[in-house]
Amino acid sequence: MAGTGVELLFGPMLIGILLSTTLYGVMAVQMFIYFQTFKKDAQWIRYLVLYLFFAETVNVLCVIGIVYEPLIVRWGSPQALVTSPILLPADAISIVAVSTPIQLFTAWRISIITGSVALPLLVSVLSAASLGGGVLVTAFVTIRNQFQEFQSFSAEIIFWLTSSALCDVLIAVILTYSLWTRKTGFTAMDGQINRIIRLTVQTGAITAVAALTALILFLSFPGTTLQFITDFPLSKLYTICLLSTLNARTRGKAEDVEQRLPNALFKETGLTTVQSPTATQKQITFQPNPNFAVHPDVFGQESMDTLVVQARLGDMRSVLPNPRLKNFVKLDPREHVRF
Repeated sequence: MAGTGVELLFGPMLIGILLSTTLYGVMAVQMFIYFQTFKKDAQWIRYLVLYLFFAETVNVLCVIGIVYEPLIVRWGSPQALVTSPILLPADAISIVAVSTPIQLFTAWRISIITGSVALPLLVSVLSAASLGGGVLVTAFVTIRNQFQEFQSFSAEIIFWLTSSALCDVLIAVILTYSLWTRKTGFTAMDGQINRIIRLTVQTGAITAVAALTALILFLSFPGTTLQFITDFPLSKLYTICLLSTLNARTRGKAEDVEQRLPNALFKETGLTTVQSPTATQKQITFQPNPNFAVHPDVFGQESMDTLVVQARLGDMRSVLPNPRLKNFVKLDPREHVRF
């Protein structure tokens, strides 16, 4: 295979590696921010993030080796155009080694947030199916290691990438619905929920689209490696999406209001504040109310005892209607209101 064939064999791999290494740098920055900011998170969550760092490091080294072999070690050898690189089987297994823990962790969070058993179970089944598909693809790439043989196990590749994409879409749908039904009636909090919904949809869509794009390219252009353009960086997308959601807990509201509200997937316990840096502020402290619960405490830190809202007196209304509360709360600038 010469000319265009060579370009379509190794060109997409090279592009995929460039994307993968670039995203690895983005991921490293996100991890640094996480470990510097959330030192009080539960240890097992920090260990999960640390595991993802090592898994991603192994993945990026493998994909570099995948291109290094045919372009450097076997340069000029006709066999490089026929036999796939020795490290190529590590691609699928290293991707599911990252995506499966993230999907299962999200399934656990869904069970906490929704109180449902069926929904997280369905997510877990799809995640396990994706893991099984990745293992099968790894086995077949090892056994049938010639490029022209890849189409012979297309069913396993379809099963792997489709189940992974379905799992990501299902997660996004469940979390979006769960968040939408938890709107409180407070403008600041509902604005934060809307931002979290957008983040949830975006992160779920990114990984699902990347997986489906790899599948479509594989089926549409047999005999090429175009699928590796989105396949090689796929695991980095999973990790970056997780870290962006973790780090979003410190994200401030635009303009003049700085917020720190519970995150959909990774609730931060303790006080939640809405602060305005200007004008006179007052503080209203709310005791826990079953009709006003945002998310249960799953971080192993102190329980959420109060919800503190600080707002400018000029922006405060005499009555705060909340559709989830049975009563309205009268505001008095001279005192703290508790219920």
